[in-house]
Formats: sequence, C-alpha cells, structure tokens
Amino acid sequence: MSKADKLGVSASFARAQPVGVSPRRAAIAEATGAPTSGVVPPSEVPIEALAHNPFNLREDLTEIDELAQSLLSRGQLQPLAVATRMAFMEAHPGQTDGLGRAPYVVIDGNRRLAAAQLAGLKTIQIHVNDALSASAADILESALIANVHRVDVAPMDQARALQELVEVHGSQAQVAKRLGKTAAWVSQRLTLLNLTPSLQEKVETGELKVEPARRIGRLPQEEQATAAAESLSAVNPPRQRTRPTPPTVNGVNAVNAPAAPATPPPPPLPSTPRITIATDSPQTIADALTAHLTPDDLKAVTELLITRI
Repeated sequence: MSKADKLGVSASFARAQPVGVSPRRAAIAEATGAPTSGVVPPSEVPIEALAHNPFNLREDLTEIDELAQSLLSRGQLQPLAVATRMAFMEAHPGQTDGLGRAPYVVIDGNRRLAAAQLAGLKTIQIHVNDALSASAADILESALIANVHRVDVAPMDQARALQELVEVHGSQAQVAKRLGKTAAWVSQRLTLLNLTPSLQEKVETGELKVEPARRIGRLPQEEQATAAAESLSAVNPPRQRTRPTPPTVNGVNAVNAPAAPATPPPPPLPSTPRITIATDSPQTIADALTAHLTPDDLKAVTELLITRI
C-alpha cells in the first residue's frame, strides 16, 4: 500500500508528480508522506488529510453545531486555505506536535474543519498556498485578516493576536498598515490587554461588554474595578419595587379621597287606612265607610259603586 493510500489522501493527490523538487525534499516527502510545493495540489481532500493550525487565533471554536448543520444543508461555500505539511515543517520545526500524519495544515478555516468533522463529511475543498506558512507571524496575520470582519472571533483573542503582530512588526502603525486598518483601530482593541485579569475574564464571559471595557482599559488598573462596577450597574440597575397605582374617582385618588355622604333613604309612602267590617249588612258597611273616609273619598266610592250596579 502506498504512503498516500495509508494517509487516505485523494487519488488526484496520489497521482500528482513533483515538479522541480530537490532530491532532499523529495526524499523527505517520500519518508513522511507530506506533499511538496512542486506537487500539483488537489482541490478536494479527505478530512483526515488536514490538521488544525497550531497558531489558530480562536482559543474556542464557537457555534460548531450550527455550522455543521449548514454544511450538511447548503454544502461548503468556501474552500479552506491550507499549506502543505512540508512547508509548515520547514518554517516551524518546533510546532509539529498535534499535526499527526496529515499532509496539509489549515491556515484559515479551522472552525469549518471542526464543523465538517462533526457533520461526518468525508472530503472537503481546499486551496493550497505554502506562502501562508512562511512564519508564525504570517500565519497569525493571515488568520487575523480573514477573521477581522467575523463576529465569532472573541475580542480578547483578537487583542492577543494583534499584540503578537505588534511584537513581530515593531509598532501598531505597521500592523494597522498590513491589516488595512487605522492605528486607532488597532490601539482601541489592544486596550483590552491593559485590563486586570479579573476584568479580562468578565469580557471573555460577556459579563462586561467590549465598548465600556475598552474605555476602562485606558485607566490605571487601580481605578478599573470601580469604573467596571459603575458600568455594570448602569447596564443592570437594581430593580425598584413599584406599588400598584390606586384607582381614581373623577381624577381623585380613591384610596385617600373623603368618603361620599350617604344618600338619605326615600320618605315612607303614606299608609292607606285599613277598614275592618265585622258584618256584611249594607247599613254596617255604610257606617264604616262614613267613619273612616273623608267626604271626598266617600263621594268617589259612591260614584264608583253606582257605575258597578
């Protein structure tokens, strides 16, 4: 079985022939299975042919599940930028741990590689560029440039990467020029590294937002805790206990309003005299009516009786 078959690389890679490669590099490539820069690179390789970038600026690969679902439903939209194992080993002889036997090292696309592995993909598209592995600074710079406009790069990781670039290039102005940004942009992000360790941790967890954290980073460290506490209290003010609004009557607080005077009861209706007649003789009835009724009422009763007869 060939070395390429053992590594699980694609048939196109296995058939590729070195062009203008020195005998020494060809011998190393034969012994390690690593492709050389003289080999016509493939555009798609098995997942096992790729190793994560040791200089990857993301300390945590975030939202891998969501990206894995996207790869399954929409496919791969952008190839991974990789360098050959040989080019990486020549540039970084002390950074080969963790590469395994993979013939390629991912420079930009480590998150997509992790998502592809989670999704169970067998192959993945790549673009080979050995120039990206010239130095650790170049790898870091390439990864940072690719991620400047991505929201999933943690602010503290971005700040640490910028600081490493400043150490390589000598000044914030040089880093800004290489990244196509202003010096103020670089300086603003580097202020996060001036925070105390506890505040840096709050930025990483999201408890302290980035914008106030950058302002606090410009203060002396002995003043930062107080400023951070003020910022946090402004974002999350203590909850005030509120009392329910009392009902109102005609615009007046019904709770404190004076009691309305009680409505007097209506006057009693005049009682109608009750007439009790012990006998049913006409004379007795006439005497009873005469004794209890006024002349007018007696006249009205007499007229009524006449109409009924």
